[in-house]
Amino acid sequence: MKIKLKNISTLAPSKFNKEHSKKELSKLKYELEDLQNLLFAEAKHSLLIIIQGMDASGKDGAVKHVFQIINPMGCRVIAFKEPTILEKKYDFLWRIHQQVPEKGMIHIFNRSHYEDVLIQHVHAWVDEKTINQRMEHINNFEKLLIDSGTTILKFYLHISKDEQLKRLEERLSDKTKMWKNNDNDIKEREYWKQYMNAYQDVFQNCSQYSPWHIIPSDQNWYKELLIARKIVKTLQDFKMNFPGLNKQTESTQTK
Repeated sequence: MKIKLKNISTLAPSKFNKEHSKKELSKLKYELEDLQNLLFAEAKHSLLIIIQGMDASGKDGAVKHVFQIINPMGCRVIAFKEPTILEKKYDFLWRIHQQVPEKGMIHIFNRSHYEDVLIQHVHAWVDEKTINQRMEHINNFEKLLIDSGTTILKFYLHISKDEQLKRLEERLSDKTKMWKNNDNDIKEREYWKQYMNAYQDVFQNCSQYSPWHIIPSDQNWYKELLIARKIVKTLQDFKMNFPGLNKQTESTQTK
């Protein structure tokens, strides 16, 4: 069944209490810290987290607050921007594959390979045949990662058009946020409907091996809670254990 973003609320359900949710998030952060330490020590699994969303949907904030107390040795954040001259000389996944996590690591993609489908689709810079080919390549790429021991979590931060405008306007008046301002963000709002359609196509065609999680994002505390819950549950499902002494160490100690 095709996902219709207009039918999904961008707000938390009324049953959620902000203060209670923040307390739960605080506990989840410490659980995530322990699990990430275990992931790093065991070095049998890797986790790739992909965060997509419209401008001002809170991608940076999600990374900052959910991973606030994570050991930086076991986590990397990669922000994908416009491809460089060198990157444009290769296939669109070349630069992506270099940034996937090794065993024991969590890598977070702030934007990702999906930009090469979304923005190209919205502005019709490539034809439909190329878009469809790229989505097929993405599916095969993600299957390769999964088959190699990498779990992929994909989050779409679902923000309303009104809330996005409010946040973009804050960047013009709040000194602490002015550095985020990009005049092009306002221009891209003109393509809101096209972006929604492009994302819906991605959800429909690129969920075969790793499903998308639609995260209501008008309220940052709720967005962060849902993301943290999913990550913690995923790491718990790895059923990890701290490794014991290796044979070389044991041999050295018994001499």
